[in-house]
Order: sequence, then C-alpha cells, then structure tokens
Amino acid sequence: MNIFTQLESEVRSYSRSWPVVFDRAVGTAMYDEDGKEYLDFFTGAGALNYGHNNPALKKVLLDYLADDRIVHSLDMFTSARRDFLETFNEVILKPRDLDYKVVFPGPGGANAVEAALKLARKVTGRESVINFTNAFHGMTLGALSVTGNSLKRGGAGVPLVHATPMPFDDYFDGDYPDFFYFERLLEDTGSGLNAPAAVIVETVQGEGGINVARAEWLRALAALCKKYDMLLIVDDIQMGCGRTGEFFSFEEAGIVPDIVCLSKSISGYGIPMALTLIKPELDVWQPGEHNGTFRGISPAFATAAEAMRLYWTDHTLRDSTLTKGARVEGWFNTFVARYPQHELIAKGRGLARGLQFSSGDLADAVCQAAFARGLLMETSGPEGEVMKILPALTITDAELERGLMIIDESIRAVLGEPDPDAADHIDHIAESKEHTPA
Repeated sequence: MNIFTQLESEVRSYSRSWPVVFDRAVGTAMYDEDGKEYLDFFTGAGALNYGHNNPALKKVLLDYLADDRIVHSLDMFTSARRDFLETFNEVILKPRDLDYKVVFPGPGGANAVEAALKLARKVTGRESVINFTNAFHGMTLGALSVTGNSLKRGGAGVPLVHATPMPFDDYFDGDYPDFFYFERLLEDTGSGLNAPAAVIVETVQGEGGINVARAEWLRALAALCKKYDMLLIVDDIQMGCGRTGEFFSFEEAGIVPDIVCLSKSISGYGIPMALTLIKPELDVWQPGEHNGTFRGISPAFATAAEAMRLYWTDHTLRDSTLTKGARVEGWFNTFVARYPQHELIAKGRGLARGLQFSSGDLADAVCQAAFARGLLMETSGPEGEVMKILPALTITDAELERGLMIIDESIRAVLGEPDPDAADHIDHIAESKEHTPA
C-alpha cells in the first residue's frame, strides 16, 4: 500500500481518475515522476488559465520571494495589495465602466460565495436565496445550500436551508417561457416563496455539465432581479478571468451584477486567492464582520497584477480564446455528426467546452482512453455524462490540435469507427456559431 492510499482520506477524487504520481508541470504539460508527458486539458479545474509555471509570472513570484517581501498580512496594507488593487481598477474595472468595492474573503471560491450570501442577507434583511438546477457554488454549508448536485449536498450531514432552486436556462427544452415558474411564484402571494434576498447564477455551469445560459436569458434574469428587488450574484469563479473570452463571463450579456465572485485563475499562478466584488452601496460590513486568516496572500497579489498587465491591457488573449474555442466547437460538432445514433451534444463558450454522452459510463470511458494516450480531462454533469475540457488560454495551436486529435482517437476507441454513411465529411474547422470579434 502506498503512502497516498495509506494516509489520505477516501474523499480524494482526481487521483482515482489519473493514478500516477505527477512531479513537474510546464505550460500545458504535466509530467509524472517517470517523465511521461500529459497534455493538460484540466488546468487545475480552471485555476491555471495562463498555464503551469508561466515563465513571466514565475519570475515575478521568485523575485518577490527572494526580496523578502511580505507573504502573510491578513488585511494589513502592503505594497503588493496596493499594486494589485490599482492594477485591477485600471486594467479590469475602469475599461468596463464597472464600479465595485473589493472584498478579500479568504483563499478559495467557496469563501467568495459565502461572503456574497452573507452580505446579500445583511443588506436586504431576508434569508432566502434563489439558485438554479445543476448549479455548483462550493463545498461549505452556505455554498452547498445553493448547489444542485445531490452527492455533494448529501455530504453536508445537516439540512441545507434558506435556498430555493429554480430552472436554469433551457431546463425544460424550450417548452415553457423563460422564468415562467419563477416569476409566477414571485407574483403569487399564496406560493409560499419567501421574498428572496438574492439570486446566484453561473453564466456557464461548469461542474453542472457546461450548461450555457443565453445572453437574453441573463438579461431577463437581471431585469427580474431589479423588478423584484433581489440582488444578482454572478459566480464567475470558474468561468471568469477570460475562460469564455471576455475577462468576466457576464460581459457578453451586457449586465452588471450586484455582486461577483472570483477565484481560481485570479492569482494567475494557481496560488490561493479569491475576491467578492460588491457595488459600493452594498458595502455595509462592520470592521472584522467577515474575515479570515488567509485573505492576504501577498505573492498572489504580485502574480495577479502581472497577469493582468500581461494579458488584459488589449484584446489579444480574448480574441485568441474565442478563435480557439470556435475551433474546438468545430471538432465537437464533427463528433456529433459522426455518431448520430449516440445523440452527442456539443456545449460551451470560449475555452470551456463539453461533449455530452448518453451516459456517464461512456463519458468516463472516453476520458480514460484519453488518459492512456497522454491527455488529462474530466467529466461533469449530474451523472458525469459530459466530457469537459478547460485547456489553458495560452495553449498553442499545435497543442490544441494535438489534444483534439487525442480526443478524436479516444472517442473512436470507445464508440467505434463511425458509419461511413454518417456525416464524417464535415471539416473540423467548419464555421462555428461563435465568431471572433474584429
């Protein structure tokens, strides 16, 4: 029995899918201790948008540490914190005409969500929060209460209360108008729905199966929140920091949430860091009312500020992400056309992409076949039925092509060679519904 299975809890998960010991990582590649290379289409569940050990960010980090700069500072003022805030304001907020105060809630995404829920309840004086089917917002009790997955909810051990799920976009396959059920409950004084403090939503549900909310659905949701005096919280933890193209995933819809949760790739280097962005009028915290020991990991401030300067002062990364996302969409649409009998579904935006299979077993088998060929990707969705990829935004065209070819080989290995009469003639780079902006 090795040390991992001897001492680690049975709760571990990713190591079961990829039973090797990883040792090094550079860019889009991870290496096990025997030196075998794996192309990474997982990237720390979206925490490494700029790749592993990005050399420019690594230099900033090493220089910062070598100079004996502040590492741990709670919420004390530091030069690194100032640089991050100034850069975030100048590079991210001001160009988008966004006016937010920044809360440093703790090191992870669940901390950002917990802060958002607490603040919404404090501001409104209400307890109830609306979440959506197949949502995932974290593993702490408050975040779990607004999460849909029954396995994860079951781990709480206590009733998860003060949250009411509503249908996510297209949950009923277009059979009902948007928010038909939600708005009816809000209007009906006999519905039993407590007046909600807030609505929390992911614009693209990552863990829920790469379910994409349409821009018009998000705009209608924002209008509904305004009409019924509910705060709108966007959880941009996995889909923010450029994953869908723009820095914030909600930009495409032209909405301005009241509260935004960020984490994962905000540090730029995989160092723990989270933000809860709040409109200034919502900043009603008393000093110390929400705090945590690790809300000032200063090396993360340094790498985050440099990442913003490197990648977000122009549209180069955004345009590249959209172009590469369209390329993936073309390949995935080809897979759908090749195997009509399997009713595959291509899903996603930007470089958050999924291919839905008829069962979790098939999706898992494809991921395992890819792992055997040197590619890391995971499944998502309520039954694990969606093969999900989150490659680094900085991936090269050649690396992306190689990964897609491995996926192609893996699907063939699991589903068999396609019927020659199937639409296998569709070109991989067929025009996609998603277009790169000029």
